[in-house]
Amino acid sequence: MRLTCPLCGSRDRREFYYYGADTYLNRPAPDAPMAAWDDYLHLRDNPAGVTRDLWYHEQGCAQWLKVTRNTVTHEISAVELVAGPAAGGKGASE
Repeated sequence: MRLTCPLCGSRDRREFYYYGADTYLNRPAPDAPMAAWDDYLHLRDNPAGVTRDLWYHEQGCAQWLKVTRNTVTHEISAVELVAGPAAGGKGASE
């Protein structure tokens, strides 16, 4: 599988670290019940079809990416930065 990093271009998926569903960005409030924190930390869906995942470009620009992909067909329909480029990260020209 290949991912197209917005900063580095098309790369093999082995350059990236898969983190999980992008819902991981929606963490409970600090004072949320323990059950909410337990769900957040331990329960994961395993859907067949379109998902939005977090990937870290570990061997590239060191950016977090939000990848929209289909787990059945392996089609990648979108790759976007979670935030702007981090200071000190490698750019597309390196």
